[in-house]
Parts: sequence; C-alpha cells; structure tokens
Amino acid sequence: MLVHPQFDPIAISLGPLAVHWYGLTYLAAFGLFLWLATRKIAQPQFASRGWTRRDVDDLLFFGVLGVVLGGRLGYVLFYKPAYYLSHPAEILAVWKGGMAFHGGLLGVIVAMWLFAKLRQRSFFEVTDLIAPCVPTGLAAGRLGNFINGELWGRAADPSLPWAMVFPQAHDGGIARHPSQLYQFLGEGLLLFVLLWFYAKKPRATGQVSGMFLIGYGIFRFLAEFFREPDDFLGLRALSLSQGQWLSLPMIAAGIAIWLWAGRRARGASAA
Repeated sequence: MLVHPQFDPIAISLGPLAVHWYGLTYLAAFGLFLWLATRKIAQPQFASRGWTRRDVDDLLFFGVLGVVLGGRLGYVLFYKPAYYLSHPAEILAVWKGGMAFHGGLLGVIVAMWLFAKLRQRSFFEVTDLIAPCVPTGLAAGRLGNFINGELWGRAADPSLPWAMVFPQAHDGGIARHPSQLYQFLGEGLLLFVLLWFYAKKPRATGQVSGMFLIGYGIFRFLAEFFREPDDFLGLRALSLSQGQWLSLPMIAAGIAIWLWAGRRARGASAA
C-alpha cells in the first residue's frame, strides 16, 4: 500500500513569513481564473458584448467574496449548525478550517447576481462566462486537500494499486481511496475539459451554466461513494452522504436551467 507523503503544510518559510501550500493552491486557482476568463472574453460571443479585462478583474473580486463568505456560512449551516449556534464567535474563525463547496456556490451565485445588476448585464451571460473557468480552481483546491492529508477516502481493498494509508485518519493504518485525487480529476480536470469544449460552440444563454451544475453535481455525487463521510454526520437517508444530498438539487436545477434556456432560445428565434 502507498502511504500519504505527509507534506509539510508550509511550502515556503522566509523568516517569520510562512506560506502554506493551501494558500498557494488558492493563488493558483485565482490565477487560472484570470487567464481563462481573459481568453473567454476574446471569443466573439463575449467580445461583441463589450467585455473587458477590467470586468474579469472585478468578477474575480466578487467571486472571491462569494466563495469565502458563502463557503463558510454553508459549512456552518449545512454541516454544524448546532455547534455554531452554541459557539457563534467561532463562525468567523475561518483559520480553523471549515468551508463547504455548495455554500460557496450559493455565495458566488449571489455575488454574480450583484455584479450583473451593477453592470446591467444578463445574469446568465455572466455565469456562462465564468462557468468553464471554475473547474481548474476546484482542481487546485482538491490538490490542496491531498497535500494537507484531509478529506480522505473510504476504506479500500489493500490490493488496489493506488490504495493509500492516511496516518492522520482516526484509524490511520487501513488502506483508503485517495478521494481527493478522484475529485481533482473528475470535478476538476475532466469537468473543465468537457465545459471548455462545450462552451466553444454557440449555446443558448444559460445552457453553459446549466451544464456546469449538471456536470459538477454528477461528478461530486459519484466521488462521494469513495470519500469518507464527516465523522459528525456519517451517512444520511438512503445511505447517501450530505454531499450527495446537496448535489441532487444541484443536478435538478442544472437540467431545469438547460431546458429552459433552450426553449427560450427557440421561442426567440421563432418570433
């Protein structure tokens, strides 16, 4: 069996300054978003609508706020509401960990709605722009989870060539799935490739956004079968994890948006 390398969480130490690997993965995520979104606004469907590099910079600012605030509040409300109700001062203690993707997604949706309103743009025009640029950031985050040795997978057959022991797990001697890497590949790299090529062709406004919700929801739902549920939650109804239950409405919303956008476009062309 492989053993998790137990990386030092500090990537660079310069005197009193310590740069953590997790911080570097966030930096990589923001850098990749800027690079990809800048390429997107050069495509005809966005260039013809007056998108600029300054818009991309502002999108990143709004997006970061949405990710941080939404991710933290999502973790508080979806995963540990009783604990934080008893310890409200710790809600702001983000340095102790605790972020939820589905909460971050809701935070980004609110942030993009506000951006669209301020710039007088269609909400789905904005989300169609950013959707293909998001998965690489998700991949960077999952890589950070692996480096930190957190969010490990469920027990695996020790004969599996990539089965791995995570010493920091509560029963650190058993073989586990490196589920962080499964998510890195699925909801990160593979979702990026699929969305990027899907969005290269003209699509009805809203369909790229819908496809992101569908794709992420499916990849996350599948990955959860290999990811160890949180100790304080375990499996929920029907032996599904909290992440799987949160992914199901995401998939349903994506399908509804994709169908609605297609019907709306056909109706407009018929008129």
